[in-house]
Amino acid sequence: MNPVISDQQIAAVRDFNRFYTSRLGVLEQKFLDSPWSLTEARVLYELAHRKAPSAKEIAAALDIDAGYLSRILQNFSDKGLVTRKPLPADRRQIQLGLTNKGHVAAGRIDRSSQEDIASMLGRLAPADVQRVAQAMMTIERLLGNDTTRPAATLRAPRPGDMGWVIQSHGALYAAEYGFETEFEGLVAEIVAKFVASFDASRERCWIADIAGQPVGSGFLVRQSDEVARLRLLLVDPAGRGQGLGQRIVRECIGFARACGYRRITLSTHSILLAARKIYQNAGFMMVASEAHRSFGQNLTGETWELEL
Repeated sequence: MNPVISDQQIAAVRDFNRFYTSRLGVLEQKFLDSPWSLTEARVLYELAHRKAPSAKEIAAALDIDAGYLSRILQNFSDKGLVTRKPLPADRRQIQLGLTNKGHVAAGRIDRSSQEDIASMLGRLAPADVQRVAQAMMTIERLLGNDTTRPAATLRAPRPGDMGWVIQSHGALYAAEYGFETEFEGLVAEIVAKFVASFDASRERCWIADIAGQPVGSGFLVRQSDEVARLRLLLVDPAGRGQGLGQRIVRECIGFARACGYRRITLSTHSILLAARKIYQNAGFMMVASEAHRSFGQNLTGETWELEL
């Protein structure tokens, strides 16, 4: 039986919609003082965070008319932002990509969005920031297609999250791969170095969160002016099945491109099959491997790289 919705409840939702769209500036002709409309900015975002998508895939993801998308893509093409070519498997479909100029444009919008929301939330007390984020997650979960499982979000770390990263790596790798406490100590060293020398303009940490609880992590750190390193990718069993590992890696790649890095490198082990598949699907290539004994196990360490 459908619930009876009161006029007051409908008015509350409409009031919120007017308030929030005004606060984000989405009613302005151009989005975040960029040359692009909101829809154009969303198309740029999807192109920057998907690997060689088709036009059909972008239209479905954004739920926009194929003809409207075609006009946007033609405008982007005229400005040298996108590449377009037939999909090898189906030449009726168009495979899309961003040029270097396109990645720069997408990166600028991403940074502006981050700064705009950080400024908006920065006026609140830390507890109120969490209340706002939690309320938005609840809205997304309840009004989304899947109301049986809380939706996962990616966010910046909060106090206590770094301890969670260390503890979770130690517990999960011990349970699933038999790693000894030496591994947890290594993770603690990596986290401590990240916190002590954090460069917000070139480095970032993402925490995957479900209903206010961390369930995953990923770090992108500066190795040199041209090379970034992906570290501490983890998805807890409570967060699996939602593509969180892929989402974190896509965020790392998009951020690295926006920062101007030329390459991303990472270290992993051959037994981490799920992680290796994520890296491979994201375009990483294994460039070196070496057998060694660490954390109480005989392992094969691997180095993977992605040219940006």
